[in-house]
Amino acid sequence: MSLIHDSTAEAEAETQEMCRAVEQFARRELGEPPQPTDHAEFRRRWLLAGRQGLVGSVVPERYGGSGLDAVAATAVLEALGHGTPDTGFAFSVAAHLFAAVMPIVEFGTEEQKQRWLPALCSGERIAAHGITEPEAGSDTLALRTRAVRQGDHYVLDGAKAFTTNAPVADVFVVQAVTTPGGGFFGLTAFCVEADTPGLTVGPPYDKVGLRGSPTADVRLDGCVVPADRVIGAEGAGAGVFAGSMKWERTCLFAAYLGAMRRVVESTVEHVREREQFGAPIGTFQAVSHRVVDMVLALESARLLLDKAARGLAGGSEDEVAPALAKLAVSEAAVRIGLDAVQLRGALGVLTGGDAETLLRDALPSRIFSGTNEIQKNNIARALGLGGSRRTPRRRAAATRGRATAPTDPPADSPTDSPTDSPTD
Repeated sequence: MSLIHDSTAEAEAETQEMCRAVEQFARRELGEPPQPTDHAEFRRRWLLAGRQGLVGSVVPERYGGSGLDAVAATAVLEALGHGTPDTGFAFSVAAHLFAAVMPIVEFGTEEQKQRWLPALCSGERIAAHGITEPEAGSDTLALRTRAVRQGDHYVLDGAKAFTTNAPVADVFVVQAVTTPGGGFFGLTAFCVEADTPGLTVGPPYDKVGLRGSPTADVRLDGCVVPADRVIGAEGAGAGVFAGSMKWERTCLFAAYLGAMRRVVESTVEHVREREQFGAPIGTFQAVSHRVVDMVLALESARLLLDKAARGLAGGSEDEVAPALAKLAVSEAAVRIGLDAVQLRGALGVLTGGDAETLLRDALPSRIFSGTNEIQKNNIARALGLGGSRRTPRRRAAATRGRATAPTDPPADSPTDSPTDSPTD
């Protein structure tokens, strides 16, 4: 019997059944990640995931999706993360769904939805989200990719980096500048087919973690994109991006809950069986307390994620709950990975074990979807903190009596933008 609470216990019967099916599927079909260059195997897995309803889980049924809300989606993604050691694949599914497909669902025209969503939900096609650039990570308003209107089309030029699913993508949701210096209203989102002349994808990255998720650079050199491929409207790109981040920060991290639960369970089994000094090491207080701390971190993160998911499902505009959930899950994943390695001793540092794999997969989670530092900035801003910096007391005293007293700009002002770096 697992010591870990089953997060699907209160879900609807249909969601519970889907979670059981997803976990069984993951155990059966999604073993260790394939090589980053084995695109055929990745697509085989993807098509199977499409048949399970995973790659279109939150898309309305009329477009080929499963029509799940955020609460059910997190339960399903946790089941996926628990069933497979390939957290990278689960990450790719979530990046496809929340960063690329949901913008079409929420902001696309009916024609765009009919054109792209059915195949993106069935697993026949894969989507990627292109926003991060070599010189624009957290500072998304510093994008250099340009889109220039020429009659009934736009011409896109620029480069994207760290683009999840790029090596296997059929469709890219690309953010580009249409009004230089326009700030929040200067960006526009485009749906760009992978075979568009001028769009090229670089070789897959060799990453420390999430190795089952193919990632690469993307170049756009004179790409002609019809005007009817704009998602939302010209100048609405930042709003489209912010909407996708609510989904991503809330739901994507459920896959990590599943991975953490799997590793905590295997750790409990290990400390029960491993003997030193004539007794199972789990009977030693230093070991048992560390395991308890792992459970505490997991369950605390799950509660915050559940709160964020329920808010999203209920139409809440709260941005603090998703940020807190992202922080809690990512930090818990790193901590649990470190603790699981430590409790396995020398075995923990051997490659291929579930503990060291979780640790490697967890490291990027503190960076993508907006770095944890950016999340703290956003939460502080919501609390009425961090928006400006007061004049130091000593300098204020020295300048007392002057007509004006200069103050320093906020230390984080160059990157303290309303949007943050995503999965790509």
